Amino acid sequence: MAEVTDAVLAARAKWRFRGAGRPSFAPAPGPGQESVWDYPRPPRVAPDARRVRVMHGARVLADSIRALRVLETASPPAFYLPPDDVEDALLRPSGRTTFCEWKGLAREFDATDRDGVAWTYVDTFPEFTRIAGYFSFYPGRVHCTVEGETVRPQAGDYYGGWVTGEVLGPMKGAPGSAWW
Repeated sequence: MAEVTDAVLAARAKWRFRGAGRPSFAPAPGPGQESVWDYPRPPRVAPDARRVRVMHGARVLADSIRALRVLETASPPAFYLPPDDVEDALLRPSGRTTFCEWKGLAREFDATDRDGVAWTYVDTFPEFTRIAGYFSFYPGRVHCTVEGETVRPQAGDYYGGWVTGEVLGPMKGAPGSAWW
């Protein structure tokens, strides 16, 4: 389990918005919508029983009705799928890792002919053990759907948020959003 160090606390303290109130530049959501500005920080993990599919060409990488969504201020949700619902034989560890000051250390995975398509948290902070070992996918690198709706990728090359019609921004990753 990852340790919450002074450096981690300092990284967490940098976030100005924490979901306690929607900033003036963020419009209020309409019926059936969620504002990313109403999501909390630290992020919240929420179960989602909608059908989530991930395709790479004609290959099914994942198919699940047992997803967990991570909801974090300013970002579209990332969907995490249980390893039993992922065709991990189609994935290989890339050797690359990323670190989130809220969730912990993640390992990235490549598909046979595409780099960086998925990640999984291998060392989480205590609040996020629920997603440890679950896979999430970059919707800009593979085809992801939620209940048949094609997911659009979050702006920017780093982030892996899943943008669907219910999610309202503006969202982190777009030009000019670094100060959020």
